Amino acid sequence: MQILKCNDQLDQETLKNIGIAAEAIKDGKLVVYPTETVYGIAADIFNQKAIKDLYLAKNRPFDMPLSVAVADKEMVQNIAVMTKKVEKLIDAFLPGPLTIITKKDSSVSDIITSMSQKVGIRIPDNKVALELIRQAERPIIATSANLHSHPDAVNVQDAVRDFGETVPYYLDSGACTLGKPSTIVWIMDDEVEIIRQGAITKQQIEGVLND
Repeated sequence: MQILKCNDQLDQETLKNIGIAAEAIKDGKLVVYPTETVYGIAADIFNQKAIKDLYLAKNRPFDMPLSVAVADKEMVQNIAVMTKKVEKLIDAFLPGPLTIITKKDSSVSDIITSMSQKVGIRIPDNKVALELIRQAERPIIATSANLHSHPDAVNVQDAVRDFGETVPYYLDSGACTLGKPSTIVWIMDDEVEIIRQGAITKQQIEGVLND
């Protein structure tokens, strides 16, 4: 287990440490990383063994789907259907504390979505997280870095306490700025539903979609 120090300035040491974590993801390993909401645990979304390892590490039931973190709108288009409503929300709120659930692309494994045809998409508002995704050159899993039913990890020590040696690399950039999970909104055709209320309110979402 290695704890790798990082900062938002993305200095040389930070970039080196993110590179180590990115290579680990490419090799099918798990990595804990910071976001603006809570710490997340990453795996390569195209590596089924890594995804299964993540479920087992979290003790998370396989019928609970996982969200995906991407670096930009172009990455969203590679794994999900880009509707006008989805694009509106991306342009208004992302990067930021919002997860958008929409129809998935066939490239996204059914194990991530628990056999569902929709996937949760997130663009974290955190420079370390975004750089990790860019260096990994692929979307990564975006689920909180805690054991199932345990409190969310708002600093790296919380994640270490839950996972220990099970996760080989932890990116540590201090406490999360928000410290609470993202809002989750489900969009399918003309239907819009707030699945979980977080930092972005239902009124803000409706204001953008009704504009």
